[in-house]
Amino acid sequence: MSPLAVGDVVAEQSFPLTRDTLVRYAGASGDFNPIHYRDDVAQSVGLPGVLAHGMLTMGLAVQPVIDWLGDPGKVLDYQVKFTRPVLVDPEVGAVVTVVAKVGAVDDEGARIDLTVTFGDQTVLGKAQVRVARPAG
Repeated sequence: MSPLAVGDVVAEQSFPLTRDTLVRYAGASGDFNPIHYRDDVAQSVGLPGVLAHGMLTMGLAVQPVIDWLGDPGKVLDYQVKFTRPVLVDPEVGAVVTVVAKVGAVDDEGARIDLTVTFGDQTVLGKAQVRVARPAG
């Protein structure tokens, strides 16, 4: 692997989500809040419809970095700010897109800045992954 430089894009990936994805995630996580699978409940609390779980979105966002690193143990810290929900349409679903770019490099590793979007909007703000320097 070549040396890292600020601005390098190290990973890009898109994740299609469906209502089935949300049900499966609910089962795996134990988060059965009905705003993640029932439009009527989501709308009754003022939401436009069913939303993807925030932690699902956060987990998907870091996956391209883990794939690039080849070792999840090289992730030293990961933080995000939830800025907008991901609305999952019952018929067309949703697509979350992640671009991972080197934001800073030092002797111990790097800060990878994530741009996480749904449609034309950023859904995670200040999404940053601190990683140990990749071998190479």
